[in-house]
Amino acid sequence: MNRLAQPALIAGLTLLTLASCKKDAKETTPVDGVSTEVLAQIKAAGFSTQDVKKVDEGYLVEGDIILTPDQLAGMPTTNNLIYANEEHYRTTNLVNSTSYPTIRVALNNSSSAHQAAFSAALDEAIRRYNALPLRIKFQRVTSSANTTVVAYREVSNTLGSAGFPTNSGAPYSQVRMNTYHYSTGTGTTNVNYIATIMAHELGHCIGFRHTDYMNRAYSCGGAYSNEGASTVGAIHISGTPTGASANSWMLACVGSGVNRPFTSADQTALNYVY
Repeated sequence: MNRLAQPALIAGLTLLTLASCKKDAKETTPVDGVSTEVLAQIKAAGFSTQDVKKVDEGYLVEGDIILTPDQLAGMPTTNNLIYANEEHYRTTNLVNSTSYPTIRVALNNSSSAHQAAFSAALDEAIRRYNALPLRIKFQRVTSSANTTVVAYREVSNTLGSAGFPTNSGAPYSQVRMNTYHYSTGTGTTNVNYIATIMAHELGHCIGFRHTDYMNRAYSCGGAYSNEGASTVGAIHISGTPTGASANSWMLACVGSGVNRPFTSADQTALNYVY
């Protein structure tokens, strides 16, 4: 959501030393595979250019958000942001609830050791959303999925990643979970922790940005850090706090083993958007 990190775990799903984007790092200069033009597009769209990474789908930003070239090219340039501290934010694109009243989610896990834990966690993440009176619902499926949760292993601070809805209103198609950071146990603590991260990444898939977009230091620690330009791609959700929003499921960082079910402010945000 968004990388989430570990004890230093990022809510966007990266390590807290990373938190959705690494903390305490300066805006980066061009890196392999990322041109200055692309970095300028990313910044203009309201995202941090710190530690941008080229991936197969496009570009990994803020630790757990994937932006495709088409999304970058099509993002508007008007200012839709209300300035404040920590609030709830959505992206310009949302899921079309008429076309996708039910978002079908599948688990395609290549790590047999994590199968039981990931399966239970995905069920819990879906349960959390479906417990709310939203216009969209999630359904676990084994085929014909709109969004697929996949496992991979990488020695990095990234806990997981996902992208935002398409211009046509489809949910983002994939949540990637880095098994490097997860235990295989099926106890309640571990399942709820993994479910928190999956729910966070699914939040990105339906259009939510990090709650502490304006100041990542709130959940990640370190010095004040804004995730990007206050222009587009981060629209304040009416009715959510204008101050700190503690324990939100979309905060940029989360500690290892921490469970973050939806807070009352999270529920307000979800109910307002969907």
